[in-house]
Amino acid sequence: VQLVESGGGLVQPGGSLRLSCAASGFTFSRYIMSWYRQAPGKERELVAAITSAGGLTNYADSVKGRFTISRDNAKNTVYLQMNGLKPKDTAVYYCKVRFNGVNNWGKGTQVTVSS
Repeated sequence: VQLVESGGGLVQPGGSLRLSCAASGFTFSRYIMSWYRQAPGKERELVAAITSAGGLTNYADSVKGRFTISRDNAKNTVYLQMNGLKPKDTAVYYCKVRFNGVNNWGKGTQVTVSS
């Protein structure tokens, strides 16, 4: 299993970013995919999740209405569109899949929201 995140960077408050996670090594279309984030000194937290066919999504209360998770099963990629970014969204963002009972993580992509 390999997960590679991209799309992070430095953005001003109120700005937008779109994160991507390219997956390989498993049948992507069969698995729930999730985005997590970890800010300095804090525990890793769930941001959003999407079912295998993309029909259901779930969001942390802190990002509802601002972030959108989506997936393209033809491209083995899951996305996180982030709008209305706030300084408290600053964190390393990770993609995760639970495969054969094991949580698999990417290396993460840094998102910094600052003026």
